[in-house]
Amino acid sequence: MFDNLSNRLDGIVKRLRGKGRLTEADVDEVMKEIRSALLEADVNVTVVRSVCNRIREHAIGATRSQALDPGQQVVKAVSDELTRILGGETLAIKYAPKPPTVILMAGLQGSGKTTATGKLAHWFKSQGRQPLLVGADLQRPAAVEQLRTLGRQVDVPVFSDPQDPVLTAFEGVEEAKRLGRDVVIVDTAGRLSIDAEMMEQVRLISGAVSPDYTFLVIDAMTGQDAVQTAEAFHHTLQIDGVILSKLDGDARGGAALSVKEVIGRPIAFASTGEKLDAFEQFHPDRMAGRILGMGDMLTLIEQAEKAFEADQAEKAAARLMEGEFTLDDFLEQMQALKKMGPLSGILGMMPGMPKELKNAKIGDDDLKPIEAIIHSMTAEERARPQIISGSRRARIARGSGREPGEVSRLVKQFGEMQKMMKKMGMSAGKKGKRGGLPGLGGMRGMPDMSELEQMMGGQGGVPGLPR
Repeated sequence: MFDNLSNRLDGIVKRLRGKGRLTEADVDEVMKEIRSALLEADVNVTVVRSVCNRIREHAIGATRSQALDPGQQVVKAVSDELTRILGGETLAIKYAPKPPTVILMAGLQGSGKTTATGKLAHWFKSQGRQPLLVGADLQRPAAVEQLRTLGRQVDVPVFSDPQDPVLTAFEGVEEAKRLGRDVVIVDTAGRLSIDAEMMEQVRLISGAVSPDYTFLVIDAMTGQDAVQTAEAFHHTLQIDGVILSKLDGDARGGAALSVKEVIGRPIAFASTGEKLDAFEQFHPDRMAGRILGMGDMLTLIEQAEKAFEADQAEKAAARLMEGEFTLDDFLEQMQALKKMGPLSGILGMMPGMPKELKNAKIGDDDLKPIEAIIHSMTAEERARPQIISGSRRARIARGSGREPGEVSRLVKQFGEMQKMMKKMGMSAGKKGKRGGLPGLGGMRGMPDMSELEQMMGGQGGVPGLPR
């Protein structure tokens, strides 16, 4: 999602940063490119017009004020507008003073509504809440059974009654009170398209349960149709927020960039993968940073903290900075890294990451050959890969089902990475840098991208990833 838009805007941003002064003619040229990029991303035409007008107003003001760096101010204006149309601020969930907090889920059939319901229950559990799922989608065959399956996977109870969806929703809230559950999530029926019967049913359910939040689930792959769906539901229900499903897909992203401006309600959550934990609160400012190629270190750190054990990361950091980081350590870190999601998504959150790496589709399957090679080594070879000779290399290749050249390449790249990481550790120690990402090298001090490029010297790279 957003790859094409990100590439277009990234090029515009780089050119702007290289200009010391901007004329109004420069601004007009830039605005044509931004307008074209947004339209190609399938952003609503009305939204494009209003966004471009606001950016141009800021840009012209920067040129007339003789600002020291008008190009940078235009970049900031673009970033601010992207943040604004994506929702402005992250939606903060406020719980009902008298439990349970009731969440109503609405959306078309096929939008991923029931799956999003299960993921939302998992998210509430991670916040220390005790949710109850209510299956009020009695229209679609097996919808309740799907919800029960999701409930078992996240260890959340499911309530449903096959008689009537409105009564089921009401009784579900009463059941939550009886069980002492503090959050109720009601899954309602959808249709393949908007129709009067569906809207009336969901309106009646809303009246029966008086939800604290009504979330509309939108398939991010459906483009402008999603915006029309949002308008129709909002007219009936007064939507509080949108949940975007399939944000990890290959769509252009126009729905995400249009819905807030059109219905005035923020994107609350986004589903970023198939797994139940691939679901997160939507942060407009962070997403704007990703689109503009500025990275998203806050989300990256949050994901890393979930995936890596602090003690293990500290031990790995110490060994790494002392030059004792082994292939066993590397394998352990790689396994933890996979918990954070697709590597291409992780790389896209890193500021300054080359476009080729951000756009690379790197998944778990790309890591399997590396794991197979390392698992085929002896403990001594994993600790001291420099001892791997021709005969050892041939044995490892046979055991892993790979070519001897691949074994050589992994060993060589790992050796280069060891040198680079040791140098990074020495650099961080000298400068007294703190912070950093647990597990991603495990280091307390990470150098900036220019230092990293110098250390790599344009060679090697991370084993298994494209250079």
